Amino acid sequence: MIESKDSFEGWAILELMGHRRLAGYVREQEVAGVMLLRIDIPGDDGQPVMTQFYGASAIYCLTPTTEETAKATAKIGRPEPVERWEMQRAIPARIGIREEDEEIDDELPL
Repeated sequence: MIESKDSFEGWAILELMGHRRLAGYVREQEVAGVMLLRIDIPGDDGQPVMTQFYGASAIYCLTPTTEETAKATAKIGRPEPVERWEMQRAIPARIGIREEDEEIDDELPL
């Protein structure tokens, strides 16, 4: 059982509205004057592969757990980082560039 205190920091399984389940090291962090929950999701080498921030209203459940359990759970539901090729396809569509204009991709500032 976790001792009661003002904030939580440690290994946990985080369940979010929208049926996402993440695991990693969580702690509170202020961003732009608002307290958010930060989760560092570990990679296979134990180093964070991704960091994400969530507001309290997005959180359905936070289950404190051991480091070992969090790392094993993280392998199952680990989100992939955004890749450059995803951004190259998304930006032209948002600014009205057609897919046929392939040469434009090389000029995007990414």
